Amino acid sequence: MCLERGSCVPYMPIDVSRYRLEFPLTCSCTYLNHAAVSPVSCRVSEAMTGAIKDAQLFGASHFEDWLRAVEDVRSSAARLLNAAPAEIALVRDTSEGISLFANALEWQKGDEVVSIAGEFPANYYPWKALESKAVRLKLVQQEEGEIRLESIARALSPRTRVVAVSFVQFLSGFRLDLCKLGELCEENRVLLVVDAIQGWGAFPVDVKSARIAGLAAGGHKWLTGPAGCGVLFVREDLASTMQPSTVGWWSVEGWEDFASREPVWRKGAGRFEYGTPNYAGIYGLGAALELLAEAGLEAISERVLELTGRLRRGLLQMGYHIYGPTVPETCSGIVTFAPRKEDANSLVRRLRAQGVMISARSGMVRVSPHFYNTETEIDRLLELSSEHGQRLA
Repeated sequence: MCLERGSCVPYMPIDVSRYRLEFPLTCSCTYLNHAAVSPVSCRVSEAMTGAIKDAQLFGASHFEDWLRAVEDVRSSAARLLNAAPAEIALVRDTSEGISLFANALEWQKGDEVVSIAGEFPANYYPWKALESKAVRLKLVQQEEGEIRLESIARALSPRTRVVAVSFVQFLSGFRLDLCKLGELCEENRVLLVVDAIQGWGAFPVDVKSARIAGLAAGGHKWLTGPAGCGVLFVREDLASTMQPSTVGWWSVEGWEDFASREPVWRKGAGRFEYGTPNYAGIYGLGAALELLAEAGLEAISERVLELTGRLRRGLLQMGYHIYGPTVPETCSGIVTFAPRKEDANSLVRRLRAQGVMISARSGMVRVSPHFYNTETEIDRLLELSSEHGQRLA
């Protein structure tokens, strides 16, 4: 069964005031830009600082501890995705994860990849580059920032090998029903590959229930982790058939034997970890995953939808046009709207001068609160965005 928001799984409401202490920038600004780069929490900063300090004072004396940290973070990521630790590789970012997956498949001339027009480049260029192998990339059009499952279904053909989509669209914030899409892919014997960076961390993802073959997410957005460290999930039975295109000393079994020259790939997703890990980043990512698990992704998603729902209602009351979804089932942590009497860049600059951090994207304004933001911060954004500067009821 596919677990989704609103299921009968019980969870505790989030103590927002407690978690705001984890993010000291709440004292200096209203940060509503998590779809760009999230601030890291105190525990992430302390974990990374501790790892760097350890290397400063002791060099590689605690190398075994570093290796244990890698395995601990692999397990933490697996638990949050309902995966096995062997299905998790720790990579630099979403782009690397998707590229590693795409180039490790065995392609035949005429194979097809179905994706979405307007995807973030990280989920476009790796598939577009396969055209050099005579692989065709087919793009399904969005409809005002929304994606119809039936449109994806119509794009499938007997030559389709992969459906590559974002869990949440970076511009519109449209959130796909991964479970329904996974069923469609399974029925058509197609691999579902997910760019999860704009959704995972704000919403739960169950790779088993959604029948996901591959998933990649950098840590620096909704996971509230550091840049330069992310997660690649590869289904275990599939990983065993894949040949890594980028390899190094960590790619093989027995990597501890530096004299070995036997290219036997590591089992599972570990074969995609090809070089010395980013230990400081991994310590930081581990702390970020710990925070999210502690707060609970079900509770986080409920909180995020409460905040974005309040924002949408306020924007509609002010007469702004919202680009993308408006119903909770397809909404996310991203709200994008079109300004009227000033361009998006001007509005973003004006709000930034008032200590409110948001983004301009494609001539529109994108707002992305996380679970530790408050209703007061949403109302402040609305007040400053109002053409008449009047507080909304």
